[in-house]
Amino acid sequence: MAQIFPAQRRCPFAPPPEYADLREQAPLVRAELPGGVVWLVTRHAEAQRVLAGGGISTSPATPGHPHHVFHPGGATPERQALLAENAPGHFIDLDPPEHTRFRKLLIPEFTVRRVRDMRPGIQDIADRLIDDMLHKGPEAELVADFGLPLPSLVICRLLGVPYADHEFFQSRTRSMLSALDDEQVRFTAASEIRNYLDALVTAAEKGPEDDLLGRIITSGRLTHDEIVGVIFLLLVAGHETTANMIPLAVLTLLRHPDQLAALRADPDGWPMAVEELLRYLSIVDWVAFDRVSTEDQEIGGQLVRRGEGIFVLGASANRDERAFERPDDFDARRGARHHVAFGYGVHQCLGQNLARAELEIALRTLFERLPDLRATVSEEEVPAKYDAAIFGLNALPVTW
Repeated sequence: MAQIFPAQRRCPFAPPPEYADLREQAPLVRAELPGGVVWLVTRHAEAQRVLAGGGISTSPATPGHPHHVFHPGGATPERQALLAENAPGHFIDLDPPEHTRFRKLLIPEFTVRRVRDMRPGIQDIADRLIDDMLHKGPEAELVADFGLPLPSLVICRLLGVPYADHEFFQSRTRSMLSALDDEQVRFTAASEIRNYLDALVTAAEKGPEDDLLGRIITSGRLTHDEIVGVIFLLLVAGHETTANMIPLAVLTLLRHPDQLAALRADPDGWPMAVEELLRYLSIVDWVAFDRVSTEDQEIGGQLVRRGEGIFVLGASANRDERAFERPDDFDARRGARHHVAFGYGVHQCLGQNLARAELEIALRTLFERLPDLRATVSEEEVPAKYDAAIFGLNALPVTW
């Protein structure tokens, strides 16, 4: 039984080295945690099998759900009350058909066509941020000056959230996603964001505009609390993941100057490069840490009993030699769209088209307008978020 879990990264460009050993052992490995035991899914095919959803539940209400396995106290009344407070609209914790009710409402907001219409606005944001960097001088801190504000501005514009309040929800999001803070701190941060959004939704309900929030309100298909929960998920997921990806992707490309030069010479290669960056970096490691088997079933040759918890290790699946040739090598022309960085199946990330567009525009524009861009600290000196639920860099000083 695997004892060393959760494992921590030691390098910005690689998953925990223990994952290779686990992947070699078996596609599913039993792991012991403080509050119980779970199955770790280590390989790509089995990851897709679990994420596809057959005989698998994501709902905390399902007996055996592993949401308490990091906590020796288990599902205490206090934890249950805190979870219930944040439950309405939290559709990623729902199974079909309830999950489908939310997803059908939101899918039209994130289609390829809708995101294509958003691209000029994203481009304008990227250009204005770089204008500001150029105006301030030949040095910048890429996380604060570009990586974080770009997706934050995009999602605020999309949801109708005042960007003037971005520091509030960004600080609460950091607390909520930090592995260092205790559970009460995380729940408090989440409650503060929900209270803020509750007031925002209340105001919008008095005169809905023709934006995403307004369309959800006028659809009449969700309750007030459900709308707050949906906006909460979109706000947090819509800026935190991409904000972490951009600076780390920049640093990755700077480590591979030949491939970066090829992208500059052929900008049509950026979409393919973005897919490889998503696979290679896999910043959201546990793409499914909250699954439970609803029946006795065989997965990867292993019998998984009804009520047993399952964690899918996305960073391990995306480095599986059975799915990707030379998986530990960065290859911008790989075009690895079958990665599981956005999950897979019914719970696959709704905003994946938007995230791809933001990454492509951000990286292409940055390297086009700052052709001499380089980091001013060594890789060893770059502060990485080794203790956070979503991996990334705390800062990336650059010059040009």
